[in-house]
Amino acid sequence: MNLSLSDIVPPLRWTPPGQVEPIASDPRLPDAWWQALPLDRACLIAGTAQVAARLADLTMACWGHLPLGDILPPLRMIDPKRSARTPDARDTVRTVFTDVLERLVASGSHESIAAPAAQVRQDRPIPELIDDIFSALDDRQRAIARDRVYAEHRVTLDDLAQRFSVTRERIRQIERDLRDHVQARLAAPEAAPLAAHLTWLRGRLGTAVPADDLAAAVPWHRAELTTLGVPAWRFVRSLLTGYDQVDGWLVAGGADELKDKTRRLFTDGPVKLPEAVGMVARLGVREDVAERWLASVPHLRVLEGHVVPWPRSVNDKAEAVLAVAEAPLTPEEIQARIGEDYSIVGIRNQLTADSRFLRVDRNRYGLARWGGEEYIGIREMIVREIERAGGEVSVNDVVAKLTAKYEVSDSSVRAYAGGPGFERTQRGWIRVAAPEQAEPYSPRRDVSMTRRSFRSRDGRWWHRVDVNGEHLRGSGSPLPTGFAAHLGMAPGGQLTTSTPSGDVVISWHNQPTMGSIRAILADYSAGEGDSIFLTVSDGGELLTRYLPQAASGLPPINMALHLIGYTAPVASEAEALRLIGARIGLPDGASREEIVARLRERGDRDILAFIEPETV
Repeated sequence: MNLSLSDIVPPLRWTPPGQVEPIASDPRLPDAWWQALPLDRACLIAGTAQVAARLADLTMACWGHLPLGDILPPLRMIDPKRSARTPDARDTVRTVFTDVLERLVASGSHESIAAPAAQVRQDRPIPELIDDIFSALDDRQRAIARDRVYAEHRVTLDDLAQRFSVTRERIRQIERDLRDHVQARLAAPEAAPLAAHLTWLRGRLGTAVPADDLAAAVPWHRAELTTLGVPAWRFVRSLLTGYDQVDGWLVAGGADELKDKTRRLFTDGPVKLPEAVGMVARLGVREDVAERWLASVPHLRVLEGHVVPWPRSVNDKAEAVLAVAEAPLTPEEIQARIGEDYSIVGIRNQLTADSRFLRVDRNRYGLARWGGEEYIGIREMIVREIERAGGEVSVNDVVAKLTAKYEVSDSSVRAYAGGPGFERTQRGWIRVAAPEQAEPYSPRRDVSMTRRSFRSRDGRWWHRVDVNGEHLRGSGSPLPTGFAAHLGMAPGGQLTTSTPSGDVVISWHNQPTMGSIRAILADYSAGEGDSIFLTVSDGGELLTRYLPQAASGLPPINMALHLIGYTAPVASEAEALRLIGARIGLPDGASREEIVARLRERGDRDILAFIEPETV
């Protein structure tokens, strides 16, 4: 009894040792015992049930797409019906394998039971065996086999019926008889080499493989069958039951199921590619094609030597990019690594608005879970340094600390330190200026009553700027007092906001005025008639959202929604009005009359023109 387990389990001979060893190793048995140790000896040392258990574990991890008879061929002799099934539950498979191994060990005749599958003789080339199957067919049967059953582009029943002057039902009957004939010949003893080749081929292909690999698996696959004039691999492909061909891949057991299993391996975040290849190999995907399989699975991506979840939103993609980089990046670097059609401004807005990200420098963002101190704007950071020093600090110390830690210039820090909000206490020292005793500025209209100002779901108020030629030429533009006051401004004040293209200054002399946004419009390739929604973050960043001009022909209610920045479909006018009410600061459940009255009071006549044109 010199047969080892690998002698009677063909997949053990094709599966990479790196996949087998972690599952099959046993401290009571030598390394690679499945190849080095006779089966009866392994069963004596570890117990037949334990050997069967290791084999069952391998089956569930690596060969779940194979019929049980292809994994343990002696099962075909003992239980033909069970041998045709693929693995289901691990305990069931272990029980079946235990029964087979116990019989083999008890009988002491591994060779006689395994011989039909494990010691196949191949006296003739397999293509000749296949040609024999079709040699006795007449010309009409061969034509149906060549042009329909095994063709790359199947001829229709009607075309064949017209060619042979019979009914389409007659062609269907001939095709059915042809398939029965092939199955009968495949069950004959002389077809055993082909059956053995199919067993080997399933192990070679694994659970997923590029479809072209089937033709390249062995040289004779590309040879043309004499009887049919088609490549042999097309006939072989028809015998690989259980494989689907999807998007250029042959996948066993259902492509969607295998893709879902693959995605679930990476739900916890990035995995280094070598480790990811090993994880996918445990699903039965060969290591040499595993990286290509990973790249083909939707919502996964191979990124800089890692496999990462790749959902639809830019926020999630930015998180994946940062997790792989393991260091803060600029929006420009994140955009380049995502490699898709997202604007720098849009990415910057999302990084600022999403709590998963932390701004750690003037133009650099990391993941909040990494910790660290947030960059909150030069003025706010000066205040923070003053508070840490106990209420008073040397300007030189502040400059040294901030320029060493952040990408800010000496001159910028000194300019802010000498500006509004700070006062000198002695030569070179500053403190936060005492608050003025005057009442804070209160605008005549607050932001909820300000034309073209709208509240988003996160509570931020945004102002819509309708782009015109003056904006495109670089001129400044007025802002409503209600919106400027919402930003914390008052007459005589100034607010410097940052953007990827440079600072934009909002000043308030006779009225609030915003500096040029020409660079922002250029980033979006915006033109006249488009709109920009803007607001300012707590850290002093000018956040913007671009809205192209509405397409002509939109229904009036959708045109009204477009003006508040909402472009998704709505189920009804009532839903549209609810959205408009929420955007202009009304409570949920406001009536149509209340919404119309608020729009009229705010001065949003452009929106009213699409809701109640007769009143405008």
